[in-house]
Amino acid sequence: MAKLSAGVLLYRFAGTDVEVLIAHPGGPFWARKDAGAWSVPKGEYAVGEDPWPAAQREFAEELGSPPPAGPRIDLAPVRQAGGKVVTVFAVHGDFDPATATSNTFMVELPRGSGRLVEFPEIDRVAWFSVAAARDKLLPGQRPLLDQLMAAPELSGYGEGNPAGA
Repeated sequence: MAKLSAGVLLYRFAGTDVEVLIAHPGGPFWARKDAGAWSVPKGEYAVGEDPWPAAQREFAEELGSPPPAGPRIDLAPVRQAGGKVVTVFAVHGDFDPATATSNTFMVELPRGSGRLVEFPEIDRVAWFSVAAARDKLLPGQRPLLDQLMAAPELSGYGEGNPAGA
């Protein structure tokens, strides 16, 4: 059975364009990766669990506060390359990336040494135009941006500049 993951994709309007809040994973594997490494703030949930409360819980764990209570758009689940099925809810709202505080995980470094090193699950979050987020996001999550931009609530809004927010 595929692993299940749920997340919240915050979006906001910057003039006539849409921006999204995405997260860069922490730890040594991701330290030097940028393009194609960012993710919607998300986490795993159990079969039979309601993905919306799971998405809210995971947002709070990864960013240190609950998601804003803005209007919600339910996006269709996507399957990532590793088989994980990701269910995402787009929520209109704002968040100050400077206030993000992530939970942590431990890694043995170097492997076999017995020395545990702690890393944040998310080492940074940032707002990007949808166009820029297309380059930053993991490839399996990019279709979520298509779904977001196709939502009737966003009719008439653009994707912005691919060079940044």
